[in-house]
Amino acid sequence: MNKTYKMTIAGCERALPICKASDTLSIGAFVIFGDVELTVAAAAALLKIAPEYDYMVAPEAKAIPLIHEMARQSGQNEYFLVRKAPKLYMNGVFETTVQSITTKAEQKLYMDGADAEKMKGKRILLLDDVISTGESIAAVETLVNQAGGIVVGRMAILAEGDAADRDDILFLEKLPLFDGEGNPIE
Repeated sequence: MNKTYKMTIAGCERALPICKASDTLSIGAFVIFGDVELTVAAAAALLKIAPEYDYMVAPEAKAIPLIHEMARQSGQNEYFLVRKAPKLYMNGVFETTVQSITTKAEQKLYMDGADAEKMKGKRILLLDDVISTGESIAAVETLVNQAGGIVVGRMAILAEGDAADRDDILFLEKLPLFDGEGNPIE
């Protein structure tokens, strides 16, 4: 299938490739890696609607350019990542599991204990590139709660499918889900 879905995100027109997730479901592939124009524009747009926060936290990996650019634009010198694997430099690691729509197998997510200590009692803004089922952002929230952080907002560039109907997330645009043939599901 070589279909694309055209949309405008933070003033940037893009054609997202439609990728088959199953025989009856396809998704619009949204990847900001390498797209500096879109990353800068989306970060600026999200900062305009962000609640007040002390720190931002995002899951590894596709949200990394976004959180970095939001920190740069806001003048914040520190943000935190929830990792897909523990690293040697991490101490007092927290972990949780997640099942994402874009990853076939169950994953574990890890938070560094040193990052967790800084979050304790602080207002935390959760970020991701796309919120679809909400499983990834919920897993990040679990770790932030374990760390003693206070979640003040959940944000993404896109809300996919039914996620756009949620009242507990902020996002820039709605991305529909697609049927097995790549047609938008209304």
